[in-house]
Amino acid sequence: MNRKISVGMTVTIVILAMTVTFSITMLMAMRLFDHTVTSVKEKESMYNKVAEVDRYVRANDYYDIDETVLYDRLTAGYLLGTGDKYARYYTASAYTDLLNAQSGKLMGIGVELAIDQSGYAKVIKVYDESPAKEAGLQRGDYITTIDGADIKSLGSVEAVQNKLRGESGTSVNVGWLDSENAQHTADLTHSGFTANSVDSALVQGNVGYIKIWQFDNSTPSELDFALRSLTASGAQSFIFDLRDNGGGILDDAISCIELVAPEGVLAYAEDKAGNRTLLGSSTGDSVISQPTVCLVNENTASAAELFASSLRTLCGTRLVGSTTMGKGTIQSSPQRLSDGSAVVVTVAKLICGDGSCFDGTGLTVDVERPLTADEQASYYDYTLDTDPQIQRAVSCAQQLTGVTTVGGVNDADIAADSAAPERWFGETTLTASGYAASLPVCGQTVSGTALRRALGLRSACFTIRYQDGSFRITTKGYGHGVGLSQWGAKSLAEQGWTYEAILTHYFPGTQLCR
Repeated sequence: MNRKISVGMTVTIVILAMTVTFSITMLMAMRLFDHTVTSVKEKESMYNKVAEVDRYVRANDYYDIDETVLYDRLTAGYLLGTGDKYARYYTASAYTDLLNAQSGKLMGIGVELAIDQSGYAKVIKVYDESPAKEAGLQRGDYITTIDGADIKSLGSVEAVQNKLRGESGTSVNVGWLDSENAQHTADLTHSGFTANSVDSALVQGNVGYIKIWQFDNSTPSELDFALRSLTASGAQSFIFDLRDNGGGILDDAISCIELVAPEGVLAYAEDKAGNRTLLGSSTGDSVISQPTVCLVNENTASAAELFASSLRTLCGTRLVGSTTMGKGTIQSSPQRLSDGSAVVVTVAKLICGDGSCFDGTGLTVDVERPLTADEQASYYDYTLDTDPQIQRAVSCAQQLTGVTTVGGVNDADIAADSAAPERWFGETTLTASGYAASLPVCGQTVSGTALRRALGLRSACFTIRYQDGSFRITTKGYGHGVGLSQWGAKSLAEQGWTYEAILTHYFPGTQLCR
């Protein structure tokens, strides 16, 4: 049935519809407004303390305020207040420098540095064909001034390296002391050089030693080359030295693990809700099959810890040294802000392929070999042949292959007299201080310090006794037993000993001359 509606009724219906629509829209708008007002009030409360301080300072402070510096430090303080210890703020200029350095526009002089007890920057590595190499800087030298300014005020290696950087073609004046304390000064012109992240060598004839400084874009190819070259040279085992490796690019570290590990999951990223994302897995196409050892310390962190943990889980790699840092988190790439500055924050936890996490705990080692106080003081002066931690790692690597070298004596020599193990070690010749000077090992004379390094003994003051099918080695003290013990001397001084008496104690038979 058709029904006619008058014009007046139609107008009434339209008005009612508009009224309802308006009411609904108004209700939604009011709710949105209320939410906005609440948010504004919360923000006002949140920043009220900062606003109060700002008003007071601007009204009373004697000094003029640099607005740029003020807002930079406010932002840095915000990140500090989040409790994220790995969050970082880059000022606009610092972020520009970072981008320029990554693109190769900003260059250093070609050195790796460490700040030791002197307060100056010790050169621990000089890159080939670098400005530093051409100027004559060598490992062990100390950089003391940059553009005439004493570097002690800079406080950190990063600050020193930043001071040494500059655009290609520009110069920086560097002052340094050589190994004989002779002063040198030179203008170094910034130019291109290859900053390798991997060093390698064959040690003790059959152990491939590989130092990984950090993980970056070139590390996988450099590591691949080192592994293949050392294998071709006769390496029967490998040592990966990850000491002082703070990590680097996670993806590149995973690529390096794939070169060594058999098939298996390598790592996950876990967000705050507990959701995990696979970061990488190995296909099992390892370029080596030899046993491996990882040398680590308290400065081994992040991606370097993942490398060590993955190799231990998947390859049976032994960890030697001391417990690692325990940085098992993942940080974002720098997020650029509107004014050209940038921030980095932690975005996830790093989970190993077996589900474990080393964040906050670090990796405990299979073979402990911490440095003594005296050894720590000489850490950057050691070579491959004298570094006690490397020597311990070499011993472990050789044990894994069944070919162990102890001062020229190997397992083949010992095996030849396996029927009479009580004759493997002869009578020990002692020093005047009671340390092992030398002893026969399978018919060959071995120094006490060489045997100490090979067996990882705490001291060169030891005795060896064979009983009931096993050897019992008893040590006294903790140190190399050569020269003066800093801590021992300190203890004697606190007891009232004079320096003449202390020197006579540690160096008997010597005469002090003035």
